[in-house]
Amino acid sequence: MSYRCPKCFRTEQCCLCSYTKQFDPEVKFVLLMHPKESKKQRTGTGRLCKISMKDCEIIEGIDFSQNARLQNLLNDSRYFPVLMYPGPDAMNAKSEKLKLQMKSNPKKKILAILIDGTWFCARQIINKNKYLLNLNKMSFSKNYTSIFTFKKEPHPECLSTLETCYYFIQELKENDFINKNINPEPLMNVFKQMIKFQLQAENERVSGLRPNVHAGNFRYTKLKEIPDFKIEKY
Repeated sequence: MSYRCPKCFRTEQCCLCSYTKQFDPEVKFVLLMHPKESKKQRTGTGRLCKISMKDCEIIEGIDFSQNARLQNLLNDSRYFPVLMYPGPDAMNAKSEKLKLQMKSNPKKKILAILIDGTWFCARQIINKNKYLLNLNKMSFSKNYTSIFTFKKEPHPECLSTLETCYYFIQELKENDFINKNINPEPLMNVFKQMIKFQLQAENERVSGLRPNVHAGNFRYTKLKEIPDFKIEKY
């Protein structure tokens, strides 16, 4: 069995740790990760969030109703919990409701809960944890398009877990909820490198340079263009 990095869970030749550095977003991010995302997803971004952001936490499972850690966080008076979940009742960083909430509790830190898994797995988690929908919901004030182009999403505006964290931080900065000097670019830097690694691997399979070791690899029949991202090594 090949060695895997204990932080990013990638193989040694595809380790992503040197493409990111930890920063403090002044937000407590908690990722509720489906077990399939943890064990089988080669292109999941949740672990990249954890190694990139201070105080980011992953809790693995499907039914979290009896999870002591999550329940303690939701009931911790130091936090203002929100669920990153779109909908007509969702707030965003421009919402007066959020401004009033944070103004009346200036010492509280935002606790952002994200469901981390494929869309099928995310629905499983929501169906098992309906109480999460009673939390204040958060979305975005702007429209964004994912650069995760090789992964099929239900709609173009659907974002990866990492992109959700990135744009949420950017909107909080723009609206003075967190320090304007916070730089979340290490998130996108490592994300872009992951995309390049994945596309390179797909092209190598098409060219016969890499064996098809996964059941879904038969889908790779055409060479894909690899974006010319500007990427830093830290």
